Amino acid sequence: MALSTSVNGKAMQTANTNDLVFNVVQLIAYYSRFYLLRPGDVITTGSPAGVGYGRDPKVFLRAGDTVAVTAAGIGTLSNPVVGPEAR
Repeated sequence: MALSTSVNGKAMQTANTNDLVFNVVQLIAYYSRFYLLRPGDVITTGSPAGVGYGRDPKVFLRAGDTVAVTAAGIGTLSNPVVGPEAR
């Protein structure tokens, strides 16, 4: 499955589940030994190359940015970045 992350429409990360160290079946089998997995549960696996901190110059999210993550065949989840609330 192709995966991508963009910030304000600019591609930051592209990857594929084929790039995982352990494939999806192995991950589900492993975690199922310790947890009761239910529909909608999420198994996190780390981050592909392209994170802002690893770039030169470094890129950090700011209030007003929009982060979108797309999983081919599933859809896109888009979230705004907000700043701290005023006290």
